Amino acid sequence: MSFSDYFCSETWRESEMHRRFKDLLLPKTPQELENLAQQARQLTWQNFGKTMRLFAPLYLSNECVNACEYCGFSRDNESIVRVTLSPEQVETEARYLVNEGFRSLLLVAGEHPKFVSQSYLRECLDRLHTFVPSLSLEIGPMETADYLPLVKAGAEGLVVYQETYDREIYAELHTAGPKKDFDWRLNCAERAYEAGFKRLGIGALFGLADWRVEALALAAHVDYLLKHCWKSFLTVSLPRLRPAAGEFAPLTRLDDRDLTQLICALRLAFPQVGLVLSTREPQRLRDGLIPLGITHMSAGSHTEPGGYTGAGKEKVHHTVRGKAMPVIASEGEHKPATEQFAIADARSPKEVAQRLQEMGYDPVWKDWDQRLN
Repeated sequence: MSFSDYFCSETWRESEMHRRFKDLLLPKTPQELENLAQQARQLTWQNFGKTMRLFAPLYLSNECVNACEYCGFSRDNESIVRVTLSPEQVETEARYLVNEGFRSLLLVAGEHPKFVSQSYLRECLDRLHTFVPSLSLEIGPMETADYLPLVKAGAEGLVVYQETYDREIYAELHTAGPKKDFDWRLNCAERAYEAGFKRLGIGALFGLADWRVEALALAAHVDYLLKHCWKSFLTVSLPRLRPAAGEFAPLTRLDDRDLTQLICALRLAFPQVGLVLSTREPQRLRDGLIPLGITHMSAGSHTEPGGYTGAGKEKVHHTVRGKAMPVIASEGEHKPATEQFAIADARSPKEVAQRLQEMGYDPVWKDWDQRLN
């Protein structure tokens, strides 16, 4: 039974895990939340030590065939500036990030089979895997057979967010493109596991549905993958909506206190699962959440193709009804591509690493080497 079948059956609501996790999400007094935080801190140290794995997103393309109301890359945002980096330009960006210290990169792209094809991804991986030990992908879902060459080319991780586990809201927000298929996306992590990815990343985009309902479904997904995809290391991301092209306003709110409780609840329910915190969150909050369960952080991020070196600026354009249109002179010569969303923590990788060390943590730039496999 796939997770989508299990999710439809609603039997997951009868599990002991569901009951315990639901209790962890109930409103807490300040003292109860402090107790959760202390337990989460202790479990994180027991399972991960005082370490933090650092990674950087590397955007390949912001072309996309999907119409998603909340996403800056949505095909309906015809005014944004788009570009797809050539494999040579991807290598330029990657070498810049390696010089910054990173040995773990997440290659990110909008879903567009013409520009971000399997062969294009394979060529990018071929160029990078000789000098970047850890490469993961955040791309449009594929079939297992299509993932196999990417794993062979050096991709070790795959990240795919369900965005929202609420079918009705999902249908309302995804109006066109392959992403409309809720179940296809929901089963993506299982197809990636069958293809041999060593790391799987899932998550929900908070701000689209009630956060507690979303969190319960996310926990059910985590529980299922731990039982059925146990050979892969699992991470969970908890991104909150940030300002982006299209100016979509969040439909619901997950405030800082709720996010803290959710992180603690996930750590208590799943002590050995990695928890990811991106630069969507501001510096002060990120620093405060580090001891409570976070194991993976991005740093110094750009969310647009070519954001680190300016690569690809000579090819930027608008995409209007599927056709490339030139950026007019009044918009500025060599205008950079549009970012997917605005980041909130602008510290450099060096500054983030220094802050971790001040807090007694070891920043981990590399924890994997193909030669040791």
